[in-house]
Amino acid sequence: MRVGIIGAGLMGMALARKYAADGHTVTVIEHANQPGGLATWSDFGGFDWDRFYHVILPSDQQTIGFLNELGISDELEWNRTYTGFYVDQKLHSISSNAEFLKFPLLSFTSKIRLGFTMLYASRINSWKRLEAITCEQWLRKISGNENVDKLWKPLLLAKLGPSYSRVSAVFIWSYIKRMFSARDKSASAEHLGHVRGGYKSIFNKIEADIKNAGGTIRLNESVMRVSSSDEGVLVHTPKETHVFDHVVCTSPTNVLENIVDRHLLAVGKSAGSVEYLGVVCLVVVTKKPITDFYVVNIADETIPFTGVIGMSSVIDTKNTGGYYLTYLPRYMLSTDTELEKSDGYFRETFLQGLTKMFPDFDASEIVSVHVNRAIKVQPLQVLNYSSMVPSVSTNDDRLHVLNTSQFVNATLNNNEVIGAVNRFYENVGSSFVELASVTSTSNDVTNGIDKVPDKVANG
Repeated sequence: MRVGIIGAGLMGMALARKYAADGHTVTVIEHANQPGGLATWSDFGGFDWDRFYHVILPSDQQTIGFLNELGISDELEWNRTYTGFYVDQKLHSISSNAEFLKFPLLSFTSKIRLGFTMLYASRINSWKRLEAITCEQWLRKISGNENVDKLWKPLLLAKLGPSYSRVSAVFIWSYIKRMFSARDKSASAEHLGHVRGGYKSIFNKIEADIKNAGGTIRLNESVMRVSSSDEGVLVHTPKETHVFDHVVCTSPTNVLENIVDRHLLAVGKSAGSVEYLGVVCLVVVTKKPITDFYVVNIADETIPFTGVIGMSSVIDTKNTGGYYLTYLPRYMLSTDTELEKSDGYFRETFLQGLTKMFPDFDASEIVSVHVNRAIKVQPLQVLNYSSMVPSVSTNDDRLHVLNTSQFVNATLNNNEVIGAVNRFYENVGSSFVELASVTSTSNDVTNGIDKVPDKVANG
């Protein structure tokens, strides 16, 4: 059976590998010059590493299981990491229970309420009711004003930028459930992991598995149109028209609306338009570490970025040519014109902010600086977000949608992507063979609606 996958991000590549392993003839079509999507990598001068910062949590069982499938689980390394907090031009460590109890910005009562917030949120299973209240309102009610003003607000700014005030409590609930699972209860310490070689090594193994099974990955090839005929689903690119028995589209819904023939795609009405966050991420390569913390949360609006990510506290410098990597992200709406400012602007302003935070840092230790951008990183989960997400279905059982644009109840991360791929394959994958046998013998377009909406996934 001929299976086409549109998109070579982690979702598309992981799914393609499954079908290739089943003996199907798989073709992945990707407009970029390398696979990976948001999990892709860059050449930082003598070594390659992730373009944006990624880590693996001990609770990321979907990801860990996937690494086992790939046969590279022995490449997974875990490291004790540390968390810092920058406020009033001072850097505080809150990396252990003892340090947290000594944290001077919070009263003892607030610390008790914060612990209660973590426990309470981790035990909530029904997320729907949290859509009706903003993060800030919910946190003020549960955690108190002091915790919000001095701790939660900087955390929300770091992930969401100024738009944090419009986000529902679903976001912080899902964030707590995932991120605080990284803390080892016996050691009261946070542990994070990475695969040696970064996501490039993961994608190299996925690509090798696909090709060894007879599959093809076509890069630098944009999809102009998706149509159908008695032959199958047709994917039109500037280079040629591909014919498949089944096609899975992993592109965002707004992209699908532009490329898929109208009679094939049914996009339901929604209560409002979906907004997206974009990011500018400065990557600083240095001879010495800028910070020993994995993450420094910032409670200072004069700093132009929203966090400091010391990746070299997680990854061994053997992966990075002996140099150290620090990521400086700034999140903003994808429509914000600031995303269009020059690389030079972000280099100058971010490095000034870095010098302000770390006055002892010697700029001569900088080897190189890189500016990376992503226009659509994740949807903004505003109040009643799930009602704004349009349902997506297809009018041809040979055409399927699996994408990240309609994720409603979890944070954006690669573990969710792998989980979505697994669920799609279990629910839809087995029907491919049956449908293929029908279409290959009768050459008729199968009537009906694809029952898998694109809201099943996120990453």
